[in-house]
Order: sequence, then structure tokens, then C-alpha cells
Amino acid sequence: MKLYTYFRSSAAYRVRIALALKGIAYDAAPVHLLRNGGEQLGDAYRAINPAGLVPALEVDANVIGQSLAIIEYLEETYPQPPLLPATPMQRARVRALALTVAADTHPLGNLRVLKHLTGPLGVTEEVKLGWQQHWLRTGLSALESLLADDPRTGRYSHGDTPTLADCCLVPQVFGAQRFGIDMAPYPAIMRIHAACAELPAFQQAHPSQQPDAE
Repeated sequence: MKLYTYFRSSAAYRVRIALALKGIAYDAAPVHLLRNGGEQLGDAYRAINPAGLVPALEVDANVIGQSLAIIEYLEETYPQPPLLPATPMQRARVRALALTVAADTHPLGNLRVLKHLTGPLGVTEEVKLGWQQHWLRTGLSALESLLADDPRTGRYSHGDTPTLADCCLVPQVFGAQRFGIDMAPYPAIMRIHAACAELPAFQQAHPSQQPDAE
């Protein structure tokens, strides 16, 4: 099993957390998103993942793109420990929390969006940062409400064991802090983040612990 990854990619970080929580061994294949205009855009990597995005998981000559699809595959093939809860309604909640990050928030600050802002659209670095921070705060505010106001939230995003939602929450906090977001308005998120940070799996998956960390 080979994971095409980049140490600072939030999407790759999600998958690394899931792999670590399940104790699955894999080979890391770093793809540098900035070097030489972005290795993910080169022919060699596009032959592996035509979307030109990380992560991608290679399993027995098959390649899976999209972080949530990869984690769902891992959940189905390595069911213990589970990253989705037992009932359909609980699973729906966890997936909704995950998608609040992965579908509603993260894509608006994705590298290719930011490059389009400063390239063809000609916005300044200051305006670009304002764009990033606006959508980060918008997404974090939504996630905070979903977590803080729901009795199903426990030590982690759903109950007292980590789930798919936490695989998405932790990288989003990393990205928000990297771009200067004050996290004080999001106490539920930060409480859960602190609980996750105590677990070896989350520590192992952290960007600073990756072979391509700079």
C-alpha cells in the first residue's frame, strides 16, 4: 500500500490519521506541491492520479483518489477500529461533520484556488490572505455550532472515540492556525483538537513527523 502525500496537505493529513488509527502500514511517496511548479501537475504523477491532486492511495495496482473515498475504503477493508459509528443516523452525522470541512471549507483555500486568485485574477497577496481567512472562519463557525450544540458530541466530535470527523477536524485546525486564525472563538473545536493531540496516531500523522517535512 502506497500513499502519495504532501506533509502540509490537509487532505493527505486526513488519510494519514485514518491509517494510523487503524494501524495500517504503508509506504509514503511524497509529492511536492510547490517544487518545479508543483510535482502533482507533472506527467509522472498525472499518470497515477489524472486529477493532479494529493492524496492518492495505491493498492494492488489500483489507485484511489479523494481523501474521504480513501478513508471509506479503509473503513470497509480494515473495519477495526471503526471510524464510523454503529447506526445510519450516527454515521450520517459524522459524515456531515467531515463534509463541513472537506466539501464546504477546505476547497475554497485549496492551493489551486489560491494560485488562480493571484494568477489569472490578479489579486494581491493581502487580498488572497483575506479570502483564505474569511472562508476558514466561516467554516469553523459552522463546525463549532454543529459540535457545541449537539449532545452527541463527546470527548471527540462524535462520542468518546475518534471518527472520520476528527480525521478532518484536526488538519483543518492546523491549516487555520497556519494562516493566522484566532481559534479562541471555537472552544468546542479546540477542546476536541486537544483530545486528539494526546493520541499517538494523531501525533504520528502530524505534518512535522512526515519524511518530506520542511
